[in-house]
Amino acid sequence: MRWTPIFLLAPALFAAPVKFPASYPPTNEVVMENLVAVPMRDGVKLYADVYRPAGPGKFPVIVCRTPYSTERYPAAYDAAVFFSRRGYVFVYQDVRGRHESEGKWEPFRNDIEDGYDTIEWAAKQPWSNGKVGMEGGSYLGHVQWRAAMAKPPHLATIFPSVAATSLYHDWITLNGGWRLSFNFGWGPIRQESRIMQNTGMHTMPGGPESISYDTMLWYLPLTGMQKLAGRNAQFYKDWIAHPDYDAYWKKLNAEEVMDQIGIPVHTFGGWFDIFSQGTLRGYAIMSKKGATETARKGSNMVIGPWGHGSSRKFGDLDFGEHGHVDAHALELRWFDFWLKGMQNGLDKDPPVKLYVMGRNQWSGEWEYPLARTQYKKMFLSSNGHAATARGDGKLGWAAPNSDAKDVYKYDPNNPVPSLGGNNCCGTPTPAGPKDQRPLEGRNDILVYTSDFLTEPVEVTGPVKLVLYASTDVRDTDWVAKLVDVYPDGRALSMAEGIMRARYREGTDKPKLVEPGKVLEYVVDMVGTSVEFQKGHRIRVDVTSSHFPQFDRNPNTGENFGTSSVVKVATQTVHHSPAYQSHLLLPVIPAQ
Repeated sequence: MRWTPIFLLAPALFAAPVKFPASYPPTNEVVMENLVAVPMRDGVKLYADVYRPAGPGKFPVIVCRTPYSTERYPAAYDAAVFFSRRGYVFVYQDVRGRHESEGKWEPFRNDIEDGYDTIEWAAKQPWSNGKVGMEGGSYLGHVQWRAAMAKPPHLATIFPSVAATSLYHDWITLNGGWRLSFNFGWGPIRQESRIMQNTGMHTMPGGPESISYDTMLWYLPLTGMQKLAGRNAQFYKDWIAHPDYDAYWKKLNAEEVMDQIGIPVHTFGGWFDIFSQGTLRGYAIMSKKGATETARKGSNMVIGPWGHGSSRKFGDLDFGEHGHVDAHALELRWFDFWLKGMQNGLDKDPPVKLYVMGRNQWSGEWEYPLARTQYKKMFLSSNGHAATARGDGKLGWAAPNSDAKDVYKYDPNNPVPSLGGNNCCGTPTPAGPKDQRPLEGRNDILVYTSDFLTEPVEVTGPVKLVLYASTDVRDTDWVAKLVDVYPDGRALSMAEGIMRARYREGTDKPKLVEPGKVLEYVVDMVGTSVEFQKGHRIRVDVTSSHFPQFDRNPNTGENFGTSSVVKVATQTVHHSPAYQSHLLLPVIPAQ
């Protein structure tokens, strides 16, 4: 039986009960000024719609910057009306080169300077009291981090939802694995002049023929895929030309300068969101390294059982009525505290609120990762036949005592299809906790499963697979999924990761593999919070592809995106006293 301790006695050790706020009723009418010009330092004008309370007065300002149109995007007015009716001016702006705004559209590139200029403009308007915050999700959240990097004097706080902190590590790649379906679908398909249709079909230039988006994703080399789609986005060419974490990406990474950001930040995201790493690391780094005590102690995080936005059902699971959170109500309480100075108890709450799946309860915590975490190893073992769920792969707390190993073939022309995981935004892969049984009969997936649990095991925090493996090619991929196996046989994916072999020493230090050599690969599976219930089993699936969520590694070792041919790789996973491949789990002791 679980009990809730009096957490004030030892705040770093115990979870606290969580109650989310409800928004209060609107108190005023709203006036809206359309197409308000906001001048940038280089003379370009960005246009915004300004929503403000009717009548005289100076108010705190919330800035929201979007590439999706202040007038055409579904539900574009929701946040603007919600906050302006509750005593805020809401500046809703098209980013540079999009819709009403002037300039050249190049994702991410101008958002540091343009964010600074917009915030300082807003602070000096006659309806402003000089305190400015930012809100919005996805790209609308990314631009908040970019603006905070510039340290505008009047920016008091940001509330980035489902947003990346490092565009390279959270968006473009995961551990060097290229997020193909998202990068291509969001990038040249959606952000060029012609918008991707709901049918997923695209007219080829010069004729009535059409080709499916799914078919495009199989095209090699990646450098030619745009032409197949009738696109020619320079920014996408640049992304492919910079597959490593280099200077091109470094200047866009808020994590590089978080020790210089002195404002409180509230991150908000989902365990299955494509940008979950940004939600987690954004809070974790700011709470430890923020430039001021206010930033360190004042930053908060909410992360729930969702994908790219709050919902009670995701993937194959229904997380119950408490799974969903009213994000606007949460933001309102935050802005009331930091922009209006209302003493609403925010500073007394645990700064971290996370949803523990399996137990299906919210938990209030005082830090992330949790101070009471016990990092425990679950070791991979088998008699050499771990392929498929019918194999003999085992996962256990005892270290292996034999020299067995598992071997499989990875054929880029027959990759493991994407099924579940962290993806979003119209890409053709089902996301979230999905039953892996349709895949676990493949001979190119190694399946390691624990015994039935006699007691619940809570896993909350960063998850890693430490894999000792060899391959007969110069470069390849390693993919891992953490799976919750139910008593009825359902095998639901709860976390995942990928490691491109050439980046085993860091995404800024690519190094090809010596064929046949056993190397250590640390596959970062980002993080989760799940209580594996009594009678369930813990499983890890290991393979080398996850397509089209990630591009197929051609195994050739050629420069990224240039290979039009592929090689079949022979992959060997070692689990012996000398090479103890293991799952490293952040286990939370029962209370």
